[in-house]
Amino acid sequence: MKDFAKWVEGVIREFINESPENTLKNKEDDKAWEDPLVGFSSGDDSIYQEYKEYVGPFHWVPLEIFANAFPKLKPQVEDLTVISWILPQTEATKSDNQKETVYPSERWARARIYGQEVNVKLSNYLVTTLEKAGIKAVAPSLSPSFKAMASERYTISSTWSERHAAYASGLGTFGHCDGLITPKGKAIRCGSIVAHVRIPPTKRPYQGHHAYCLFYSKGTCGKCIQRCPVGALTSAGHDKGKCRNYIYTDTKDYVKSHFGFDGYGCGLCQTGVPCESKIPVESDHQ
Repeated sequence: MKDFAKWVEGVIREFINESPENTLKNKEDDKAWEDPLVGFSSGDDSIYQEYKEYVGPFHWVPLEIFANAFPKLKPQVEDLTVISWILPQTEATKSDNQKETVYPSERWARARIYGQEVNVKLSNYLVTTLEKAGIKAVAPSLSPSFKAMASERYTISSTWSERHAAYASGLGTFGHCDGLITPKGKAIRCGSIVAHVRIPPTKRPYQGHHAYCLFYSKGTCGKCIQRCPVGALTSAGHDKGKCRNYIYTDTKDYVKSHFGFDGYGCGLCQTGVPCESKIPVESDHQ
């Protein structure tokens, strides 16, 4: 099935690298995303049960969302694979956002709205492509049953987390702002599907969910704290409520009045920081 893993990766990369759908819909017709990363995790990986225990009982394990989508099928949990991908922001988008101190750049806001449209199209394309090959698959975040939830431990949460699927699939660890730090940095978006196929899981090359974050692993950095325009990041952690309120109120008004489309975003903690485009090393924060 290693060849099949390469085929799946090729389908994802071809869509992002060659499809005209990968666009910010600006006058320059810029690409929304650069060459993606792809990883795999098994449906029976115990980490998904751990998510249910730590995040909340509402958080799906792969078998739950697959059974929700295909109630007549009765797959063995080990026959399911979570296919996860990372979509890196372009250099132009990151460069623009580095310069901002309060609101997102236009490219960043477009990536949040139109780039996410690309991500959704990729999810649907991959599901359809797999089904043509005789493999049933579902995109959890696009399921009618997907919804935001309140986690006793982590406040704002949901029934499926793209970042946690990516972590399980060996693609990165969490930063101080809760963004995922990957080999292509933290200025990214994630996506995933659950498929009825066995694909060898990607090895997780880290120990612990904060392994790539200098703030946690070395007790240094904290540049993302300085970048947050509303104080939602402190040495104590990430205030999700304050962050969310800013993004969906203040930046929404700003994007509409300055860029002329309905959108929102921020991403300041993902740009102008050592982990923007790579896994940082200790010297990067100096």
